[in-house]
Amino acid sequence: MSELKHTPLHTLHGELGAKLVPFAGFDMPVQYPLGVKKEHEHTRSACGLFDVSHMGQLLLRGPSPAEALETLVPADILGLEKGWQRYALFTSEEGGILDDLMVVNAGDHLYLVVNAACREQDIAHLRRGLSEGHEIEVLDRGLLALQGPRAADVMARLCPTACEMVFMQHGRFSLKGIDVWISRSGYTGEDGFEISVAAEQSETLARRLLEEAEVEAIGLGARDSLRLEAGLCLYGHDIDTETTPVEAGLIWAIGKPRRQGGERPAGFPGADVILHQIEAKDHRRKRVGLLGEGRAPVREGAKLFDVDGNSIGVVTSGGFGPSVGQPVAMGYVTLAQSEPDTQVFADVRGKRLPMTVSRMPFVTPGYYRG
Repeated sequence: MSELKHTPLHTLHGELGAKLVPFAGFDMPVQYPLGVKKEHEHTRSACGLFDVSHMGQLLLRGPSPAEALETLVPADILGLEKGWQRYALFTSEEGGILDDLMVVNAGDHLYLVVNAACREQDIAHLRRGLSEGHEIEVLDRGLLALQGPRAADVMARLCPTACEMVFMQHGRFSLKGIDVWISRSGYTGEDGFEISVAAEQSETLARRLLEEAEVEAIGLGARDSLRLEAGLCLYGHDIDTETTPVEAGLIWAIGKPRRQGGERPAGFPGADVILHQIEAKDHRRKRVGLLGEGRAPVREGAKLFDVDGNSIGVVTSGGFGPSVGQPVAMGYVTLAQSEPDTQVFADVRGKRLPMTVSRMPFVTPGYYRG
């Protein structure tokens, strides 16, 4: 445990009675005394505060940083307006996904948020792939996620101008005298805000947010069940280097100008593979949602079979969905078995449990679009 890194909120987690576990090289709260299920339900009904400071925060500067980044991602970064952010993917030459990230147009530079587990390799990937005229600054900042249907009520009292933003907008504000960068986004399927703050002010800000009646501290356990119900991928589980964006159902992350017939087709790693899969629709498998019966959850790694007992795929994320009221999962199946309402079976300790292919998300998103 002594080798694990600590976020700026580590002391606060201890005070709040968090159960800490190793995660992506950090000592992170998996739950608080409230418990995972109640933390999940509280976020869906009111407002949860998550410490996501383990994520990597980077600035990309240099000549036309958007054009430079497009050599490494298939997203339309040049078309991203100032003050907006976009989901993007680092792709490999083979068409696999190296990581997923958020990209903000901050004016004369880009602000990137990358996954904690991929942080070092992403930094190295950027430095290898970009010209010497571009600078990658690795930031030492806290990152807090305020999520839930009451998040805007809380923000309206503390930083009302931030509530003028809509989903995927980003800005810089003063929150009760603390300089912060706020985006209206998150990874729970709910309305909310992600707040980047100087490391030394992170604890002060977190304590201030927790003073609000609607806000409870929420751990990684509930964060996982919330994002699963929202149909959102977790890198290293639902997407990885062996998965293409097309197989993962992330074609929407390939900007239209970057596709065949667009203004800037190709120009990113793995373009030949990815664009061929989009055009020919000949990818071998597809990510789907899965709804179970009864109460028994189906976990990651469970093998999937068709009604005739043929192996057709595997579960990549799974558990019991507290908001859905039944087991939910996502995984990969052959194209022939990927249509909604198809019945499949998951092998759980030698027993075949019935599941139904479902569209995602499993819950209605609460994103605020104005």
